[in-house]
Amino acid sequence: MSTVGYGKPSRGGDDPWGLVPDEAATARALLDGSGRITHWNDGARRLLGHTAAQMLGHSAAELLADPVAATATAPSGDERPMPWRGTVELRHRDGRRLTVRLLAHRLQQHEDGSEGWLLVSPLAGTERTEEDDQLPRPAFLYAPNALALYDTEIRLRRANHAMEQVIGLTEDEARGLRLSEIGGKPQSIELEEQLRQAMESGRPRDVRTRLRTGGEPREHAWLGRIAPVWDTRGELVGVALSAVDISGEDRAQARLQLVNDASRRIGSTLEIGRTALELVNVCVPRLADFGSVDLLATPYLHGDAPPSLENGVLTLRRVAHRSTREDTPEALVETGQVWDHAIASSPVRAVLSGEPVVLHKDDPAFHTWAEQEPLRARHARELGVHSILSVPLSARGVTLGVAQFLRYRRPDPFAPDDVLVAQEIVTRAAVCLDNAQRFTQERETALALQRSLLPQRLPQRSAVQVASRYLPAAGQTGVGGDWFDVIPLSGARVGLIVGDVVGHGVRASATMGRLRTAVRTLADVDLPPDELLTHLDDLVLRLSEETGGEETAGDIGATCLYAVYDPVTGACTVARAGHPPPVLIDPETGGATIMDLPAGPPLGLGGLPFESAEFSLPEGSVLALFTDGLVERRDQDMDEGYRVLHEALAAPAVSLDARCGAVIEALLPSGAPGDDVALLMARTRVLNAAHVVSWEIPADPASCGVARKDIDGQLTWWELQEAVFTTELVVTELITNAIRHASGPIRLRLILDRTLIIEVSDTSSTAPHLRRAAGFDEGGRGLMLVAQLTQSWGTRYSAGGKTIWAELPLPDNYAGFDGSAVR
Repeated sequence: MSTVGYGKPSRGGDDPWGLVPDEAATARALLDGSGRITHWNDGARRLLGHTAAQMLGHSAAELLADPVAATATAPSGDERPMPWRGTVELRHRDGRRLTVRLLAHRLQQHEDGSEGWLLVSPLAGTERTEEDDQLPRPAFLYAPNALALYDTEIRLRRANHAMEQVIGLTEDEARGLRLSEIGGKPQSIELEEQLRQAMESGRPRDVRTRLRTGGEPREHAWLGRIAPVWDTRGELVGVALSAVDISGEDRAQARLQLVNDASRRIGSTLEIGRTALELVNVCVPRLADFGSVDLLATPYLHGDAPPSLENGVLTLRRVAHRSTREDTPEALVETGQVWDHAIASSPVRAVLSGEPVVLHKDDPAFHTWAEQEPLRARHARELGVHSILSVPLSARGVTLGVAQFLRYRRPDPFAPDDVLVAQEIVTRAAVCLDNAQRFTQERETALALQRSLLPQRLPQRSAVQVASRYLPAAGQTGVGGDWFDVIPLSGARVGLIVGDVVGHGVRASATMGRLRTAVRTLADVDLPPDELLTHLDDLVLRLSEETGGEETAGDIGATCLYAVYDPVTGACTVARAGHPPPVLIDPETGGATIMDLPAGPPLGLGGLPFESAEFSLPEGSVLALFTDGLVERRDQDMDEGYRVLHEALAAPAVSLDARCGAVIEALLPSGAPGDDVALLMARTRVLNAAHVVSWEIPADPASCGVARKDIDGQLTWWELQEAVFTTELVVTELITNAIRHASGPIRLRLILDRTLIIEVSDTSSTAPHLRRAAGFDEGGRGLMLVAQLTQSWGTRYSAGGKTIWAELPLPDNYAGFDGSAVR
């Protein structure tokens, strides 16, 4: 039950404090904060002769017979929580002086800022009566702890010595008053109602409440037993209240609950700031009025030299803090900032000693600290800080920092039991913080490793225009092994690859780097996509075998997708190993569809075949290759992920890079994926037919001359006269080798791209190789000459034979060929 409106003017008959109509038994008045009367009951009228209408709004000082003398003994605000009691000389309406026994309660301040006083004085029942002596004496004598007896009007008749100490009044001073008038607090009103209900029902009941005992600033927890009292004739004569102080048990239970809550709430993530905030959220306000967590720049390993105190101060970085007040006036720095602490401060002493440190405002150590840090000490005094507790954050033999707690609203200082509880909570939090720091360091290492292994810049080729995004996993999962790459291939072709290594952390990043290197090596020999995945599968098996003696044996696996696009023919060959299929955007309709590919097993299973599929892509088609983290989430079905992906890909965009960003924003609006995300988008191009020319070469040495003549004419049309001599030498050597060592039809093809590409194809599968010719050898120098004259060269195989290719750099002053010239 709450008391509302007692600080505001009210009608005399509307008693905001009363529960029953017994106005004749007690004189009762309410005063606001300025001492003006806001309530005047009928008992007050009987006592002094003034009506409520005459007294409301008037100063209570007008009733004093001797205002000067009475002022000296008047209650003094918040001087003490117990009620003021005594006798005062009041003036009756007819002029008589009355000596009145008065009990004054300071009322709590309400949300609207109102406060005031409750004044009560018993008019009857102040002397012990024969009826009081008839109350059952055995129940009173043998009741444990504090005991009070109330009559049927819920007015005090008897109180033992223990109860007198609880209420802060003697039996004679409180006799005749209701419990609500004795206590003057909302809890007293609630307890009085419990007494009334027990008496009306005739059944005893147990109640729990929290009240301050007389003269003490700290609340006590009480267990009360309320029972009706009958006389020997069976008539109800009152109700008994027995109270047991269970503050110790209550505090122990609260501390145990606090530790349990800390175990449950601290360490929910592996983020340092979040873990530190969870620590202070648990402790404020249940343990302190303010809590903070500050970390050392370098953790202090026990047994090593103590942290450096440069210029006599220790530098700490604020990670988290919380106050019982929204404006957090205790925090002198914001989170993320560093600040220095003097050697006498409790945080420094806690870090150096490894033990909790408590400072009280009257301790000599507090004054020593105040001399070294006068500004902070003055700030603490202005807030009213009277107790400071600093607990080192230590885990696994390393001190990470310090947690500090302040009390200034709570009147009681930090007790030894509070220190033990704080130490238990902070120790558990320190382990979580240490785990978070270790995870953060490993994550940063893995992320740095992964970024160094991923392509820093994607090569822009004539075959495709590319854009990409990579987002590392957020939260506790750590950096994974997702990767992507764009690999230039011979014949102006390009290889597009996206992969995902099982697991997270440094091991996954290292495995990703090895697989990416292997893919580039295998792509250099121009293996078809299905064969490349077969070799990659063998590599993953060997990597798993190498970890056979470790805990993660056999835990290496990966998925991969590899596509090869040829801008000359517009053909795209794709194979996948357990990886999500790519999405294709049609350049005419703008619609997005999933490419129909054989699934293929994940890498690392071994013994299972991979299949590839070939597609003919019109110019301007967009391929979207991605890892499963883009479309898979715990809270979302994969079909829904693909639906959102299709909508984002089909939406208009000013550029390929903008479309790439729109896809990430649509599928990961928070920007914090649960798994690594790699996205690679490529828009296809088709080479102008005028940039490609081919000839059938007869298997006759005389055909070399015809080929040189054709080359001269073609390069002249392409305005590459400077390259004619070198090209003729290279073509002559390659055709001669094909005629001498191969069989079947021979084809010569020139491609004008970023370089001049020469290709000679035959039906033989014999691989050419460089060899060192002796001084008197007549042959063996052809490929050596080709290697010296060209930028690069190599061999690729097909079902019908092989192709030897070479690339010549274009002249620096070459302006290009647009294909519009008439040949």
